[in-house]
Amino acid sequence: MRATLYVIGTLCLLLGGVWFLQGVNVLPGSFMSGQTKWAVYGGLLLFAGVGLFLTARRLARTPPS
Repeated sequence: MRATLYVIGTLCLLLGGVWFLQGVNVLPGSFMSGQTKWAVYGGLLLFAGVGLFLTARRLARTPPS
């Protein structure tokens, strides 16, 4: 379960980072470049990825019952 959360969290961080950077026109060359909505979507996905990482980390500290 923890490994799955780490993998999904990593994918969210990578994809969210690309979307955010394209949305703020740092990574040009796409239909998403310079579009504010993609910066917002990317920021939300970045926060989701951080949340998944924190959840996986919390699960690592919880002793099995």
